[in-house]
Amino acid sequence: MFEPKKILVPTDFSRYSKKAISEAVDLALKYKAKIVLLHVIDENILQCAADYCLSNEFVKQFKDASMKESEDKLNNVINAVKKSKKVGISYEVKKGVPAEVILDVAKKGIDLIVIASHGRTGIIKHLIGSVTDKIVRSAKCPVMVIRT
Repeated sequence: MFEPKKILVPTDFSRYSKKAISEAVDLALKYKAKIVLLHVIDENILQCAADYCLSNEFVKQFKDASMKESEDKLNNVINAVKKSKKVGISYEVKKGVPAEVILDVAKKGIDLIVIASHGRTGIIKHLIGSVTDKIVRSAKCPVMVIRT
């Protein structure tokens, strides 16, 4: 019988990913598993458009602020979960291409990935979101897709 001990939950802080977190908490309680929340900051920032470019210093400040804000949001999620349920939960914030980073983190002892079918962009034109699709196709561990 499959009993995950370490569950990875990628989040973009959308209402969709909140559903995935809730499902992961239920699974963690059932199997006495630990949860790792992961937020990936996409580093593909368009620095120039037409004749206007953002300075390197501004882009660096923006990236640093994004990292801090992400950590604060993840701490808020963790505190809310810990108030209502007794589950081991931690977080990571990483920079990079979301699907690639999620798959890389999953290689480090993750037994299950719980991910929403759609992220912040919602339903675009596919039944399943592009990041989720890449995770489902490439992950080496089981993936639970939470339909949104």
